[in-house]
Amino acid sequence: MKIAFLACPDTLPGSPTRRPDAFEHDHQIAALREGLAGRAEVTDINWRAPLAELARFDLAILGTPWDYTRAKDEFLDRLDALETAGVAVCNPVAVVRWNADKLYLRELAERGAVSIPTLWPEAATRADILAAFDHFGCDRVVVKRRVGAGAIGQDSFSRTAPPPEGWRMDQPAMIQPFLPAIQSEGELSFIFVDGVLSHALVKQAVPGEYRIQSLYGGIEAELDPAPSDRAAAEGVMAMLPFTEPPLYARIDMVRLDDGRLAVIEAELIEPYLYPLQGPDFGAMLAEAVLKLCG
Repeated sequence: MKIAFLACPDTLPGSPTRRPDAFEHDHQIAALREGLAGRAEVTDINWRAPLAELARFDLAILGTPWDYTRAKDEFLDRLDALETAGVAVCNPVAVVRWNADKLYLRELAERGAVSIPTLWPEAATRADILAAFDHFGCDRVVVKRRVGAGAIGQDSFSRTAPPPEGWRMDQPAMIQPFLPAIQSEGELSFIFVDGVLSHALVKQAVPGEYRIQSLYGGIEAELDPAPSDRAAAEGVMAMLPFTEPPLYARIDMVRLDDGRLAVIEAELIEPYLYPLQGPDFGAMLAEAVLKLCG
């Protein structure tokens, strides 16, 4: 069996534009290759490679196509073309299409997920940020792109340090109150394979930072989650609007002031799945892939 691990110039080994955090690509594909050793061949390849070249694979896993957020429609069209050509895509295009716009978080909230209060301006302006302070009754907010990843393009503003005059985010956005737990406890991530929890971890920012991604110096540690925290993540998984669980998922959560975990993201496209914190992850993913393709 031939498996394509879809990537991009930001992440492919040897690329002159490879990002500093692309070591995550190396760890993730290594875990999959080790799990599938002797049973399947895994090749990392640019998702923009010629369709004829990609069509020779049996399965395309959305490994590290991190630049898709700059070309969402092109990316979705390519995945549609792969499925039409008979290549299985994981996660499936229908899942990707639902997950590509963070507006899905509103749907999860409507389904009962504990969520962070959010405003959804089409193009956030300075006035939107100033109004958000009063709307949420807070002194600090975070504004994110609705189509984005890795905290790129994200900003945080406070009443004492608001956006400058004329500031705007010229794309659909989301504004949320800043939650202090992100800097104290950190962000909790729960990694699922075929609907089953593989492992969990806590991601913490370096002093003076709030973004927990490795690109900003964030550090990770294995986590043995409390039963209530595990149940919270499993509850989010149960609210996903699909008949079958996705091959992989990462549920990111942060603790509210009342102690409950709220969902930050349900990452179903190209999340880093932290294989170094999950010693059984590679084997679990390999077995799920073989089951899927069997």
